[in-house]
Amino acid sequence: MNAPAGAPTRRGAGLAGRLLAAQTLVLLTGGLTAWLIAAAVGPSLFHEHLARVNVGSTPAQIVHTEMAYQSANAISLSWALLAALAVAMAVNVYIARRIGRSVAIIADAASEVAGGHYGIRVPAPGLGAEFDALASGFNQMADRLGSVELTRRRLLADLGHEMRTPVATLEAYLEALEDGVATLNAGTAELLRSQTKRLARLSEDISAVSRTEEGQIQLNMATVHPELVIAAAVDSAAEAYQTKGVRLVTDISPGLPELSMDPERMGQVLGNLLDNALRHTPAEGTVTISATTSRRAAGVAISVADCGDGIPAKHLPHVFERFYRVDAARDRAHGGSGIGLAIAKALVQAHGGALTATSPGSGQGSTFRILLHSD
Repeated sequence: MNAPAGAPTRRGAGLAGRLLAAQTLVLLTGGLTAWLIAAAVGPSLFHEHLARVNVGSTPAQIVHTEMAYQSANAISLSWALLAALAVAMAVNVYIARRIGRSVAIIADAASEVAGGHYGIRVPAPGLGAEFDALASGFNQMADRLGSVELTRRRLLADLGHEMRTPVATLEAYLEALEDGVATLNAGTAELLRSQTKRLARLSEDISAVSRTEEGQIQLNMATVHPELVIAAAVDSAAEAYQTKGVRLVTDISPGLPELSMDPERMGQVLGNLLDNALRHTPAEGTVTISATTSRRAAGVAISVADCGDGIPAKHLPHVFERFYRVDAARDRAHGGSGIGLAIAKALVQAHGGALTATSPGSGQGSTFRILLHSD
């Protein structure tokens, strides 16, 4: 018969109880074994030694002497075994309780995490490296789950906000067209087209970052000069920079080694970084894209540095997370989807490289650095 829903599950003996029972069984088995061996071996050895030294001239004296030995042996062995059992049991109870308490703490914490309370942490039990490693691993897991949950909530909130504006605009204009309030002229068509493009771009960005992070992106690798890829990215971004009035400066060291890369995908990375720098750099500011040989890493370092908003230190570890925004209101005003940097990092990692971000702080600009290895 099934238990009713919500009824507490009956538990068997806890870990501490089972551990104590197992240790008690071992102790009793050891004591009984010692007793049986002493009872079986002791009398014959004692009798042999009596015979060697001629103790007891009559059979009655020998029997009486052996009985005295057996009695003394039984009493002393019994008390010794009882004392050893008592001490061992006390130690077993202490150890079993400590282990059981530590496991119970981790089990309760796991239940809290399962219930969505990711701020729970467990202290190191001090029972050895294995238990300390278990507690540390649990705390790291809880911290990671909390971070993932926070990102998930922020992602859903940002997705809702990103979609709300174009959807509301499309709905309003469609209703106006149906009611005859507005006419489908060139301006209205362009506005509707721009909103649908915005939704399509958001969909494509989400799909792209998912594929790259899951390793499903196809790279068409070729041996190319990195300065050619940089020049193509700069040419593509030049008009947008000119329109906003931001200077785009190129500083490429001579003699860069050829690299194995997908030129189109790496151009996408540089395009995302240049677009991000432009959105966060005010008019009359400067963005510099540079490339140098990295002897320490045996490759090429490509940097995109701006003099714009900057990134506070607490936000630097999260700038490559999808939909993460240093300042949500400001970033939305800049028109970014919040996914470009996540796509860039995933594509650089797919090339076996690394993408990092540094910034002195708010209002002091930021630098994004790509490191690609020359095989």
